[in-house]
Amino acid sequence: MQVCVICVILCVSIYSIGKMIITEIIHTLKHALVITGFVFVMMLAIEYINVQTKGLWQKAVSGNKLKQYIFSGLLGAVPGCLGAFTSVSMFTHGMLSIGAIVTTMIATSGDEAFVMLAMFPEKAIILTVIIFGIGIFAGWLTDKFLKPEKSKLKLKEPGFAIHQNDKCVCFNKKNIFLQLIKPSVYRIVLFVLLVALITGILTGVLAGNSKEWIRITVLVAVGFSLFIVLSVPDHFLEEHLWKHVVKVHLPRIFLWTFGTLLVFAVLMKYINIENWISSNMFFVLLIAVLVGIIPESGPHLIFVTLFAQGTIPFSILLASSIAQDGHGMLPLLAESKRSFVVVKIINIIFGFSVGLLGLLVRF
Repeated sequence: MQVCVICVILCVSIYSIGKMIITEIIHTLKHALVITGFVFVMMLAIEYINVQTKGLWQKAVSGNKLKQYIFSGLLGAVPGCLGAFTSVSMFTHGMLSIGAIVTTMIATSGDEAFVMLAMFPEKAIILTVIIFGIGIFAGWLTDKFLKPEKSKLKLKEPGFAIHQNDKCVCFNKKNIFLQLIKPSVYRIVLFVLLVALITGILTGVLAGNSKEWIRITVLVAVGFSLFIVLSVPDHFLEEHLWKHVVKVHLPRIFLWTFGTLLVFAVLMKYINIENWISSNMFFVLLIAVLVGIIPESGPHLIFVTLFAQGTIPFSILLASSIAQDGHGMLPLLAESKRSFVVVKIINIIFGFSVGLLGLLVRF
């Protein structure tokens, strides 16, 4: 009899725990899908605008150093990797100084910028403005004290594709009808994904608890992305949107977002990690800055998530954003390891200094 009672209690406990875990996974999955969906539509729009405005950025650097810093900061402020890649390409062609590259890499948050815009848009914009200003100052300081020969490199063609030579007529009325009648597999898949995203938002399955203006903004962005998918030629659709955005960026962003959210949801629920973090902010700051050494999008999401949950202050998120640059530095690592190390050291110094100052003034 006692054995039966124990078995029943054990089964009920396992069922309750399993149900709780499944509920947590589903909740986290929905949250990750909303964030990834927003990132997805924003990336489509950025990619489209980047190709449409190709060549305009070349005129922006035909002036003094201040123009270079401002322009490089703007490139860095563009969410994603395209701005950073463009800046590196211009540096390797002798069009930008080492200080301008420092500006770009401090001002950029890589793909995490999309995630921050999805999770806390107002503070994400404030963060971008702050690191833009810090980047300009750091760039000016770098060029002032760093001797030019320390950052010289042998100029050669960059080994990465940013589609500078593409000539894309992205909106051609004559071809749209034919493209819709005989759509490619890529166009069908992207269309279905965007329609599913719209349906999820309109029905409240996705982003049901979000503010109304956030839901409207996402719907507008999705609508614009739908227009892009339906109107662009097959070449642009396959090379830029599918091979670059969907295959390269989207899986990594979803997996990092979902994994990070789920891990911290479990930690916050069953382990008192918040108390440890609040008692060891200096070490958290040090870790956040050192993680910035990794030239890859993803690890920074840990600190984005912690900030969104109110576990770490803005100063640590700011330090992490300054120190890291997504994978925008990977092309520079291939071109000049010395320049890569110089830029990383400067970014880490600024990130730690600004973060420490923020902690001291409780920012």
